[in-house]
Amino acid sequence: MPGRIRMNRAGKGFFQPDDDTLPEMAIPQEATGTALHEDRVLVRRKFSNRRFGNRPDAEPTGEVVEVLERRRSQVVGTLQKKGRQLLVIPDDPRMPHAIVVPEPRDVGRPALVGDKVVVELKEWTSPESNPEGEIIEVLGAPDEEGVDMLSVLRQYDLPLHFPKNILAEARAIGDVVKESEIAGREDCRKHLVVTIDPDDAKDFDDAICLRRISPDQWMLWVHIADVSHYVKADTALDKEARKRGNSTYLVDRVIPMLPEALSNELCSLKPNVDRLTKCVEFLVANDGRVLGAQFYQAVIHSQHRFAYRDVLAILQRKPAGETEQMLHDANELAQKIRRRRFLNGSLELDFPESKIRLDEKGFITRIEKIENDISHQLIEEFMLLANEAVATRLMSLNLKAVYRVHEEPDEKRLREYRDEVLSHNVPCGNLSKPAEVQKLLASLGKIPIGQALKVGFLKSLMRARYDVQPLGHYGLAKKKYTHFTSPIRRYSDLVVHRALFRADHGATQSLKEIAEHISETERNSADAERDSKDVKLFAYLKAQLASGDPTRYPALVIDVRSFGFFVDVTGLAMSGLVPLALVEEDYFIFDEARRNLVGRRTRRVIKLGDKVTVQVAVVDTVKKQVDFRLAKTAPAARVQEVAKPRPKIVEYELSDEELQRIQNRNRKK
Repeated sequence: MPGRIRMNRAGKGFFQPDDDTLPEMAIPQEATGTALHEDRVLVRRKFSNRRFGNRPDAEPTGEVVEVLERRRSQVVGTLQKKGRQLLVIPDDPRMPHAIVVPEPRDVGRPALVGDKVVVELKEWTSPESNPEGEIIEVLGAPDEEGVDMLSVLRQYDLPLHFPKNILAEARAIGDVVKESEIAGREDCRKHLVVTIDPDDAKDFDDAICLRRISPDQWMLWVHIADVSHYVKADTALDKEARKRGNSTYLVDRVIPMLPEALSNELCSLKPNVDRLTKCVEFLVANDGRVLGAQFYQAVIHSQHRFAYRDVLAILQRKPAGETEQMLHDANELAQKIRRRRFLNGSLELDFPESKIRLDEKGFITRIEKIENDISHQLIEEFMLLANEAVATRLMSLNLKAVYRVHEEPDEKRLREYRDEVLSHNVPCGNLSKPAEVQKLLASLGKIPIGQALKVGFLKSLMRARYDVQPLGHYGLAKKKYTHFTSPIRRYSDLVVHRALFRADHGATQSLKEIAEHISETERNSADAERDSKDVKLFAYLKAQLASGDPTRYPALVIDVRSFGFFVDVTGLAMSGLVPLALVEEDYFIFDEARRNLVGRRTRRVIKLGDKVTVQVAVVDTVKKQVDFRLAKTAPAARVQEVAKPRPKIVEYELSDEELQRIQNRNRKK
């Protein structure tokens, strides 16, 4: 059967058949053949015991018999030399094969061992031999300024610039809203419209306005940038946006889906200028129930641009003026909507995020923790409301579109997770029932082990994606859901805008192909964003190691194994292993039944949920892994230091006979 294969860092494959009715299938490392991450492949299904045939409890596996299409033809890696042979070790740990290359020619600069390079892959037919390729670009030494991020851009095939014809098409649209474009639109320019975004945002997709119309009813306007007015189907701009799929937010830059003339200017809902929008107008009861919704095209004139921290400060004091009063009212209504959402089965899956701040040279200056506070929730609830209302409208009119779907988790994974929870003596009901999941998540928030177990639950869930079928959203407990609120940075939303207002989708690709493509670009961007943070963090941690005095970080034990334990280091927004080989205070024994480690001498127990203090120990930029060690307790200050004489060191060489005598004595011991 044909489909797409995705690899993990251990080399194991996960195959998703083209046929949506078939389940995902595991591909053992030895059966992946010459397939690479994200390739389209042909797989033969296998059964562990043919005697029982296709039994319900059989775990389906398969083997790759043919690579139909390579996802990538180029790979970024580090040039190494083994004997007389030149090899490139890929940066992506999901590609465990070194690539054999000849001496590079005509690449602009000499390639030195240790340099980052880009390799064009040749045909690879046998897994028994290493793939071959040719160096087509030398990026430079890994510690050379800018090479780290350039490697990420090349690895994930992210474009640095827009083609000239695309920029020309964007500029030709103009930079102001014309009077002729306003005709036929609802004029909301006198409304108290505001935007609320991160402090460094430039592309403002959404804006809101709230007004009380009776003692028990509110009118809520959710305005979304009208990108589809400017980006018509099958134009050069549209094809480029579709190809990119979404904007990518790397740690030091944004790779936008649309040129800045649109994304940061004409489409962005900036304050004090006219802007075109697609609007969802809600009639909302005092208790947060939606009583009705209308959809229309509008023009606005935003009154104020707020950052989240500004809004949080306003909400924590008494309101001063009409705008601040509206924000207080909006927060109160949003919290009522939020409570109703959780009553309907929505899951609380939010984790604090981290923002890495860099200096002018690209070095980390600080890492900020970003909480999902009430200022974020205010906007989040109104956007979720709009997404659900639009999906409901599309489905009622039977219009073709793409939906944001999050399928229910696999029952086997849930059972395994439940067994793990119970092994820690945490009460846990039937997790196939959303109410029991909510109860568990609520209880995990009150115990030390809770955050670690919550991470485990997230790993058992399916990944959200796009589909032409409205399959619902498990995490949000919504049967009707799509993406409508971010058309500047997501192509899916642009497709939904066209569907809602009956515009042409274009004939280049089917909506099913678009849904699959933008699901892939989203995954690609997420990987690139993670790697861009990692390369900066690795450089930051290597500098700590070089200093000889690494920073001490509080950490949480999130998994315990026989060889060590994994910790989540919130101050670095990353996790890593503390190998037992680096724990000097004692010899630890793994208790498999209790899933903990016990010190033989100290009887210290290390278990899931424990809080520890760690320091970085090993930074492996090839495997993209960081190992930590337990931070040593600082010795108590002494009243008086007594100088001790330094021992005299005598060096001498043992004869073969003396060495043999010592070795024999050690064997007897």
